[in-house]
Amino acid sequence: MADYPDIMPSKEGFLGLSSEDAVSYEQARAVIIPFGLEGSVSYGGGTALGPAAMIEASHQVELFDEALWREPFRDFGVVTLREPKIDSSNIKAAIDDLAGLTTKALQAGKFPMVFGGEHSITPGAIRPFLEKYDDLIILHFDAHADLRDGYEGEHYSHAAAIRRVLDHPTVSIVSVGIRNISAEEIPFLEANRHRISIHWGKDRESWNIEDVVAPLKGRPIYLTFDLDGFDGSVMPATGTPEPGGFFWNDAISIISAAAKAGTIVGADINELAPIEGFHAPNFLAAKLAYKILSLALAA
Repeated sequence: MADYPDIMPSKEGFLGLSSEDAVSYEQARAVIIPFGLEGSVSYGGGTALGPAAMIEASHQVELFDEALWREPFRDFGVVTLREPKIDSSNIKAAIDDLAGLTTKALQAGKFPMVFGGEHSITPGAIRPFLEKYDDLIILHFDAHADLRDGYEGEHYSHAAAIRRVLDHPTVSIVSVGIRNISAEEIPFLEANRHRISIHWGKDRESWNIEDVVAPLKGRPIYLTFDLDGFDGSVMPATGTPEPGGFFWNDAISIISAAAKAGTIVGADINELAPIEGFHAPNFLAAKLAYKILSLALAA
């Protein structure tokens, strides 16, 4: 792995910034890490193409934010790494490589934002944060609990992403939008109620945002966002869709409250499986990434 990261030209990278608006790696506070790992998909495929689709769609995202009333990218600066070569036949080795990338970014004082790829990226992306923060908490948007101890023979399956994160005994998690959990996951959930807080999709209309973010107060927060958490009517481009999801304003309201309650220190967005000729899901994912960065880093 090179000592200095391989950076995309600003016009080709996230947000498609002009040379006048671009910053150097040293100046940037945010680093986009594309990592299209696709090794354990169990229904629809295509997540390997997710990062490139998000970056391309981001060139159409308006830079002015009407809620913050400015162009927030100017507050933090962002660069985009070139996507590395990924061996999807060995998920453990791939997420070890991703952990190396996020470690370098974190050690350089950057905010790593990983674009997946399937959700199995998260245990790798999050590793340096678990080493840095004793009281790290995960804010997890998803349709699925992902608490299986492996799936279809793969210990690091996308269906086990959160279980692998919770292998670390110091971490806790707030999951939002869950509406799919298997019987085999229930014993682990019941045994770890002190570390796992779930806000079920079936209860969306009665969610209280203050209750959702209460465990995050004063803590470093890592945000992992599986796009199938959104309702399929706004996010059909994902490999394991599930009805009854949340909508844009639901997610942004919770992320906004989380950024005020604690400190968002890193994030990933995963499970975009682009549909050829259908740009709306790609654009939603790209705008979500810009919104997370803006809420986490804008002054």
